[in-house]
Amino acid sequence: MSAINKIKSTLENGSSPEEHSKEGRIRSYLRSDFIRSMPFWLPPTLLMGLFVYGGIFWNFVISLTDFSGVVRPEYALSNFDFEMYTRMLGDPSFHAAARNTILLLVVFTLLCLLVGLLLAILVDNLLKWQSILRTVFLLPFALSFVVTGVFWQWMYNPEIGTINTMFNLLGLDALALNWLGNPSLRLGAVMFALIWQYGGYAMIIYLASLRTIPQEHYEAAKVDGAGFFVTYWKVIIPQLSSASVSIAVVIMVFSLKAFAWLYTVFGSNPGPAADILGVMMYRVAFSANQWAYGAAIGSVLFVGTVMIVTPYLYYQYKRGEL
Repeated sequence: MSAINKIKSTLENGSSPEEHSKEGRIRSYLRSDFIRSMPFWLPPTLLMGLFVYGGIFWNFVISLTDFSGVVRPEYALSNFDFEMYTRMLGDPSFHAAARNTILLLVVFTLLCLLVGLLLAILVDNLLKWQSILRTVFLLPFALSFVVTGVFWQWMYNPEIGTINTMFNLLGLDALALNWLGNPSLRLGAVMFALIWQYGGYAMIIYLASLRTIPQEHYEAAKVDGAGFFVTYWKVIIPQLSSASVSIAVVIMVFSLKAFAWLYTVFGSNPGPAADILGVMMYRVAFSANQWAYGAAIGSVLFVGTVMIVTPYLYYQYKRGEL
């Protein structure tokens, strides 16, 4: 009987039930959210894949050649090698830039976390002045690296700069130093300026996290006889670990992008005392026309960024926030 019905259906509709079922699945798929949303996500995905990830891949390919920006390199597999990466191992300039980058990455991040936390606690307890203080501390974060670079270049001026002028007025002439000219002070001066700019960002994130802590925790600590410092050290700060991780990742990425600030103040050659990988990459590629070597340095920077971001993404995934 089913065979007769199938024949009748085929004669009446011009197609078999199996074909009808297949057409129904196709129509259902074409009406799915995935297909209907493609005009919105597919073009930016393709553009990002081409210009971001395609650029990263091409940069790595260039680093395996001897490209100098003049003669077109040979892209045959037999011509690819790791000569530029081997060259890094014996380059004192790369060693100095890598050391400064790591110092900036670690010390700047830790100090920024500390300053942001202290400012957040200060603002959280000064209820009357919260709006003004939030604006004052966050304002530097809204400025570009170029603006803050010019600003601090003037502030650090050994002759007419505000810092040395204030020391001279207070009779502290011994502290009026050549902050940017002295190699032993240069990296510290850079870190201080960057902390001034990004401490407000850390403060805002910490302040938002402090507002999520129930007031009962403060009251319970007070009932137990804990003072102000013990309350924050034993009860409040341990609850800010998630905020600390988020801030640290953002600050570390920004420290790898300090190129604009250093280039504004020192140009493409800040010297071994303040050179970082971003500035060195620009110098060897655009000034010395060593494009393959610059691409190799860029690949190292990319790997460093991935090493920072990947553990954070895994941390967020394990917490169910990703």
